[in-house]
Amino acid sequence: MHHHAYLWTGPKARFDQEALRRPPHPEPPPAESRPELIQRYREVAALFPTSDLPPLESAYWLVKPRALVRGTWPDAKAAAAWLGDRLTEYAPRFASEAQRDDRRLTALITSACERLASGADVSLGWYLERPSYLFIALVTCSPNRLGSEFTCPVDR
Repeated sequence: MHHHAYLWTGPKARFDQEALRRPPHPEPPPAESRPELIQRYREVAALFPTSDLPPLESAYWLVKPRALVRGTWPDAKAAAAWLGDRLTEYAPRFASEAQRDDRRLTALITSACERLASGADVSLGWYLERPSYLFIALVTCSPNRLGSEFTCPVDR
């Protein structure tokens, strides 16, 4: 078991494009469907695997391009330390002062380490200066609890 890190920052309006954050349905729409529905399905099917947008389910990071992996660690503590470094880096830009509180951030890092050690994923997000958004994920790999059929992006 190991852990991959992902980080996304960008406009909140782009983050809110949920159709591009969810995998396409396994079955395409029937041929007699409206042309715009068929076209939208094709668009999402082509864009989802390559988009840098955070997926709605953390396991789907594992189907994204390897280039999106920000780091890989066999140890939960090392992955949580990376998270701590990112929080230190971005906390001054958090929109809410309460989110910058050192005790709160330390508790997030401790919780993330425990969850990763148990084989769970960690997904966190913050509003930055408007209208920006920060999304950080640490995804357990080999295997992932929810996406055990996904191959490791680093091994591809």
